This record gives sequence, C-alpha cells and structure tokens, in this order.
Amino acid sequence: MTRAMHVVLIVEDDAAIREVVRFLAEANGFRVVAAATCDLALREAESHRPDVAIVDLGLPDRDGLHFIQKVRTWSQLPIIVLSGRTLEAERLAAFEAGADDYVTKPFSAPELLARMRALFRRSLPRQTPEAVLDFGAVSIDFGRRVARRSGGGEIRLTPLEHRILETLARHPDRVVTHAALLKEVWGPHQSDMRSLRVYVQSLRRKLELDPARPKHIMTEIGVGYRLILD
Repeated sequence: MTRAMHVVLIVEDDAAIREVVRFLAEANGFRVVAAATCDLALREAESHRPDVAIVDLGLPDRDGLHFIQKVRTWSQLPIIVLSGRTLEAERLAAFEAGADDYVTKPFSAPELLARMRALFRRSLPRQTPEAVLDFGAVSIDFGRRVARRSGGGEIRLTPLEHRILETLARHPDRVVTHAALLKEVWGPHQSDMRSLRVYVQSLRRKLELDPARPKHIMTEIGVGYRLILD
C-alpha cells in the first residue's frame, strides 16, 4: 500500500492535466502540492520537501529543465518528466539535467502511477551492502549507490540508471535481453524500448571514456546489452 505521508509535487501549467494528475495521486493515497510555474515549484519543493516531483518542461516562466537543475544542487528528489516533447535529444537533455524518468503526453494514468511507485521503492535505502564493481576508469559501489571515476569525483547516476547497471552487473560478460532489462527495471508491463535506449546512452556518456565507442556497455543488436568487465 502507498503510505499517505508520500508527497507529490505536480509542476504543470495546464490546469486540466494538473487536475488529472492530482486526482490520480490523491486517489492512491498521496498528498499533493501543485505549481503552475517553475519559480513557484522551486519554492514549494524547498518548503514541502516532496517524495517525488512530476514536471512538465514547457512552463510559462522557465523551462522545466531549469527546475530539475536547480533541485539537483541540493536534493536527490526523484523527478519524473511528463512532457509532450518526444524527440530523443529532448529526452536525453532531461536525463542529463537530472531527471529520473520520462513519460510522454498523452500518458497512461496506470503507467504514471506505476513509475511513481517504482521510484519510491528504488529511493529507499538499501539494507544489505553489495559489492563494489570496477571497470575501466570507474568504480561503482552498489551498496552506497555511489559511482566514482578514478582520480576524479563522484558521478551522479539516477535511480533507474543504477537499476540498469545493477541488472547488467548481475550477469557480467553475458547478454541481458531487452525484455529482461525492461521487466527488471520498469516492471512486467513495460515495453518502451526508446526509454531503455536513452538511459543506456546516458550511462555511456557518464561511464565510458569514449561514449561513441563504448568498451564496457555493449549493444548486442536486436537482442540486448552486455556489460564487459576488464
């Protein structure tokens, strides 16, 4: 069951969509805070400290990417983008800014709810320490959910990026099919190959020395992905 203490921040200037998402959230036990502008959303995020934010990108005062970037300077709040922008470059820009998931309009209410719940589950602290995995110039501590580059600082990975990497790491040097990744990361009813491809591209940009010529997160065309260790 969803706990009533979970707070959802809805950042959406379209009143009709805002009310649909509000109804969906409140009907499933969430408390809702809503904002129609980026500046108001930033104030609400700071004062209410929500458990998840659902953010439109086309806001009247600033682009929703500004909200994501500002929040990421002080919080790891799970953020779902809910947008009519469908170009892959626009989705990737949202992930680069710090979004954790991306849902396009028109959207399925059950799917949006499932993604919200998935982010809640994945943002819970882990109880059992897991191994540290080293490959290339990167070290991943799955127990602490921290990635670092050798001789450099921390690499921020979103919860879903961690989940994809964990799934690949459980089968090192073996192919993990698209279907298996989608089921493990998003749930049994997910079939959005585009989201998976964008997340893998984002992981390569963060972890590979040359993302255009990856040596560790490899594509098996038409089948899935393989994590190659040193």
